[in-house]
Amino acid sequence: MEEKKYKILIVDDETDIIEFLTYNLLKEGYEVYSSSNGKDAIKQALKINPHLILLDIMMPEMDGIETCEIIRKTPSLENVLIAFLTARNEDYSQIAGFDAGADDYVAKPIKNKVLLSRIKALLKRYEKSNIVIEKDFEGLHIDKERFIVINNGIEISLPKKEFELLSLLYSKPDRVFTREEIYDIIWGDNVIVSDRTIDVHIRKLRERIGEEHIITIKGVGYKFVR
Repeated sequence: MEEKKYKILIVDDETDIIEFLTYNLLKEGYEVYSSSNGKDAIKQALKINPHLILLDIMMPEMDGIETCEIIRKTPSLENVLIAFLTARNEDYSQIAGFDAGADDYVAKPIKNKVLLSRIKALLKRYEKSNIVIEKDFEGLHIDKERFIVINNGIEISLPKKEFELLSLLYSKPDRVFTREEIYDIIWGDNVIVSDRTIDVHIRKLRERIGEEHIITIKGVGYKFVR
């Protein structure tokens, strides 16, 4: 059986970074594409349907946050993995990125071994995300094949990480998932995120599906209740 060849789109306005990443990713057997700005990246993504986008935050015309938000609102690209490339380590920029739908962060200057490790971890999660969940609790239904949530007959579109988090909690109602478990399953043990990341995603989920479904267990984690 032929091994799957993953497609990676690099988006950065620095030519040397594109050349460095392209060289190293081609050596690993990935199919590599590149773009120097957000607008062109969206067009390319629609054409090639990549598995992963390595997306710089600070770019002219359209920055990475806006590019990510547009990609996440595009149905044909909703399952694409997005990892930001950034020299900005401030907490607020990470939260803004995850709010926009990012899956991971890779800090500049980029270390090749770290990057390849992150990419492998992300692509493993990409494969796991194909599991179909079909349950119905009190009018709330998750259809993982179509990547939608139906709440009391109304279809809701969620950013990728929020959808994955809800799917996890929803898969085992009344079971408490610790924060550590959630980080490991949703973001992976190779991904470093701030303590506020889960809280931000939980808050947004409650705004969309109602406060009553997700319960906080102080000092432990969260659970889904029917």
